[in-house]
Amino acid sequence: MADFSFDRIFEKLNILGEAAKFDVSCVSSGVNRKGSGKAGTIGSSVCSGICHSFTADGRCVSLLKVLLSNDCVYDCKYCINRRTEDKPRVSFTPEELAELTIEFYRRNYIEGLFLSSAVVISPDHTMEQMCRVLMILRRERGFFGYIHVKAIPGASPELIELAGRLADRMSLNVEFPGEEGLKKFAPQKKKENIFGTMKYIEGRIAEDKDTWIFKKRIGASRNEILLKEDNLPELYGTQQYMPKSYGTKDFKSRNFVPGGQSTQMIIGATDDSDKKIIKLTESMYKKLSLKRVFYSAFVPVNKDPLLPTVPPPLLREHRLYQADWLLRFYGFSADEILDDEDPYLDLEFDPKCTWALRHMELFPIEINNADRDTLLRIPGIGVRSVSKIIKARQSRSLDFDDLRKLGIVLKRARFFIICKGKTMGPMDGDPAFIKANLSYDIRSVGVTSGYVQLSFFDSNDKELLPRQTTGGERGVM
Repeated sequence: MADFSFDRIFEKLNILGEAAKFDVSCVSSGVNRKGSGKAGTIGSSVCSGICHSFTADGRCVSLLKVLLSNDCVYDCKYCINRRTEDKPRVSFTPEELAELTIEFYRRNYIEGLFLSSAVVISPDHTMEQMCRVLMILRRERGFFGYIHVKAIPGASPELIELAGRLADRMSLNVEFPGEEGLKKFAPQKKKENIFGTMKYIEGRIAEDKDTWIFKKRIGASRNEILLKEDNLPELYGTQQYMPKSYGTKDFKSRNFVPGGQSTQMIIGATDDSDKKIIKLTESMYKKLSLKRVFYSAFVPVNKDPLLPTVPPPLLREHRLYQADWLLRFYGFSADEILDDEDPYLDLEFDPKCTWALRHMELFPIEINNADRDTLLRIPGIGVRSVSKIIKARQSRSLDFDDLRKLGIVLKRARFFIICKGKTMGPMDGDPAFIKANLSYDIRSVGVTSGYVQLSFFDSNDKELLPRQTTGGERGVM
């Protein structure tokens, strides 16, 4: 970095790193790629996690999460970088940001790059500058580490194509659950540009996958299909954009955005219900093959009469993530989670528990007979627990002690299951009775009454609260 001013670069980093913190769609790569081991190359990419997060194998992973520039031409009312906001405006040059990434990697500060930017001059100009960063890292510096890049809505397909060939994952924010939110808070952003770019990325991912599967059947290698030198000018327009590593064994797995794409929505700035949010999420998973949808509770960083002054409860964001998991891993549909009568998620109970309490006619479920899809519907039993149950019951019938040994927490599940035809203590299928006891469990661990010291000797199987009646009616504690 001898050609650059350290002080100036770190001044930019402080400003642009702070400006990037509101983008939460920083996710694991889903990509395994070893470095070439050749002189002049650096880094590798391993399936990992988000910035400052622990991965499944116990590693803490960090990405350099930064904007290329905060000098935005848009005036989105909710954005800290909007044009009319009185704040310092700075931009990295592509060379500066690429050099900063390499130096941070060499010092073991980071394992990859999360690159976004405000819209400078135009979408095409901004995307071209971001592609230049990726080109320097991949072509000139031989960087094999993980790169996540934010696509700019409305940028030309040629630039999206180039970025997709160089990055591991791409994302693009839909901003709001409805078009009304865009018109109200971000009138310069267009729904057709956002979803048009997302659809293009999805189409290119699918096309690469289908081409590879077809060619594999006739014996062609991935290198011949995707990385053949004489095909690259068609992809990038001119030979100068062609990464020198392409067409060699260094990047044999370099297909279009191998880690897929994701998106992000702002929650609570508009009156959109949770039902509308979940319906849009379900549609994007089906039609755009997204890897993840992220939900960001609105933070009032600007003063504007159109913006709400009170942010939504963070618990709402948490419940949306839980509902998202039900869509992706538990076989639920959006219409099952919420309906017109209940368009908002319950903040006291998680979405699966709320669904079960509305459908007590399906419970209790016999653990030893239920199929996988049915087991996934039981509150308190997750995907891994279901796999353990199915494997264990191949050799024996399970009882509640067996479930404990498998590591299954019965605090919630006991109200919805039976083992060998028996319940775990007194059982009452009345939703009010179950809610009262589940609420009691929440209070007993200090969620609503302050923190408590946990003990290794605490039991998960607390004595049930008795049914209380007042005037002949059932009461809820």
